[in-house]
Amino acid sequence: MPSKNKRPRVKTVEPKTAPATPLFSEPVFGEGGKVLPDPNGFLQSHPSDNATYAKIEALLDTQTCSFSASSLADGEVFSLAEAFGEQGPAVVAAVEKQGQIVFHCAGDTGASAAGNYSQEIHLFDAVAADIQAQSVPNQAVFFYHLGDVVYNFGEAKYYYDQFYEPLRNYPRPVFAIPGNHDSFILPNTPGGSDPLAIFARNFCAPGVDVSPDAGSLHRTALTQPGVYWTLDAPFVRIIGLFSNALEDPGVISSEGGTWKNVPDLQLSYLTAQLTRIKQENYPGAVLLTVHHLPFCYAAPDKSGGGQHQSNTAMLRDIDTICQQVGVYPHAVLSGHSHNYQRFTRTIQFAQGTKYQVPFVACGCGGHAVLPLVQNDYQHKQDPKQGADVSYLEQNPAVTSLGLTLDHFDDYNYGYLRVTVNSQQLIIQFNPTTNLGGLGLDTVTVNLATHQAVTTMGKPSRRTARTARTVGAKGKRR
Repeated sequence: MPSKNKRPRVKTVEPKTAPATPLFSEPVFGEGGKVLPDPNGFLQSHPSDNATYAKIEALLDTQTCSFSASSLADGEVFSLAEAFGEQGPAVVAAVEKQGQIVFHCAGDTGASAAGNYSQEIHLFDAVAADIQAQSVPNQAVFFYHLGDVVYNFGEAKYYYDQFYEPLRNYPRPVFAIPGNHDSFILPNTPGGSDPLAIFARNFCAPGVDVSPDAGSLHRTALTQPGVYWTLDAPFVRIIGLFSNALEDPGVISSEGGTWKNVPDLQLSYLTAQLTRIKQENYPGAVLLTVHHLPFCYAAPDKSGGGQHQSNTAMLRDIDTICQQVGVYPHAVLSGHSHNYQRFTRTIQFAQGTKYQVPFVACGCGGHAVLPLVQNDYQHKQDPKQGADVSYLEQNPAVTSLGLTLDHFDDYNYGYLRVTVNSQQLIIQFNPTTNLGGLGLDTVTVNLATHQAVTTMGKPSRRTARTARTVGAKGKRR
């Protein structure tokens, strides 16, 4: 909740520049144990984006961007220990000793208008409080951001308001893959100020340092190896892909030359990562993250759906490589759609074995919550939980045996709490608001068998669906 001690609003002055080097000998996360009050508003004035969207409408569906290769070879990984610097060996040893790792996850947290800033603050306060409320073995070790960190187009001047200040009390590293709003380039953007360059300055820095975008705060930039990369942590390996700048569809390759300026770097990269997992006979959970969700609900007759679409060509790229290598992730996590959607995809894989793979979208991190099925951003008739949505499968590269929409929440903001041990992957959706919906949702995946089991929390009171507008208006969110 906003603090009663109101801070003066400054509209034209840039945030105070942070020290050029860290104040400590290791990476800094949070503000050293100090619990800082919630901000009351943006330090920088954020103008409405409606006029901008109207001017660049066509570009949102046509403009992709190129990107550089990762600084690591295709088969190499970035370790959790490296991210923690001098603390790294001790952090990893503690996680291994406690027998599990926990982390937070969400996408689409940025707030481009004062009206939804409080929800972003609420979410990051909630994950910070979750750490404090848990016993040490159950505390989250990091936050993994599923993209769209800063709205609307990744501008440097908004990183302080939309990223650093909301996370001022979060005492853990925040990893990320970029979303379309972190990579779409507005016309007339100066060289070196494109969103991916700013994203890299804050998440893929060459060394531990305080980004100029952090203002007077002390959180140091991350040293991820690129916009696509793999985090290797105890019990889990997370392969993050960059799905580019389009509103829709998500793109991880040139798709045979369709997107001419998109390099095919990620195809060889994903092949190398899955091959390493197979060669190592890796025993932990394998997660794939990508901002654009492979499956997004739409009605069977296509008469209604949300603001985004399923990404069948992108999924076919992923499936093809998984099939060739013989390794499939235990789960796929995404953002982009501003609600919570959890699908279970059943596939025949690995010499006829049936896998149940959760595809989870959590794009309700603060920017907006929008209806699953909508008309002028009002709720229409939602599907039933557990609905058969096999019709969303379009020309899959693996043998699909069915697809169900097991759970969704299109009323509440929220985040994922992911727990992994030597036997199970547990993904839990935690609402941070109480605006209806069906409460907590949990899926547990057996790492050895790839079988998934659903556990629902106590249902909360469902609000009426008649003419209820949810989220900010505007076609593109």
